Amino acid sequence: MFEFSERSLRNLEGVNPKLQQLAKEALQESKVDFLITEGLRTKERQKELVAKGLSNTMKSKHITGHAIDIVPYPIDWNDWGKFLEIYEAFKVASAKNGIKFRWGGDWNMNGTFKDERFMDGPHFELI
Repeated sequence: MFEFSERSLRNLEGVNPKLQQLAKEALQESKVDFLITEGLRTKERQKELVAKGLSNTMKSKHITGHAIDIVPYPIDWNDWGKFLEIYEAFKVASAKNGIKFRWGGDWNMNGTFKDERFMDGPHFELI
């Protein structure tokens, strides 16, 4: 059973309580340890990310605290197998609690991965 680090818990501060609950329960369900790398963002931070090409919108749910970014631990941004395992844990936690979410690794949530340009494996948001 995994536990969030102090850094991950700090990164959850200001995030919608339902999303905090979902992330914490997903960690308990997960076969893969993961970190919360970012939660609530200021508009200034979002502007920086858009300017750097790391985000493509100023309408990010991070600004309202309705989105988080995660990464498998040990950190590996390229291991899609681990991101899929974490996504599965979020699905289980979601079903148990009735908290609906969307994963950036499959914006359509249909498992087709049709447009890889928009795949954002670290991103989870409430819907």
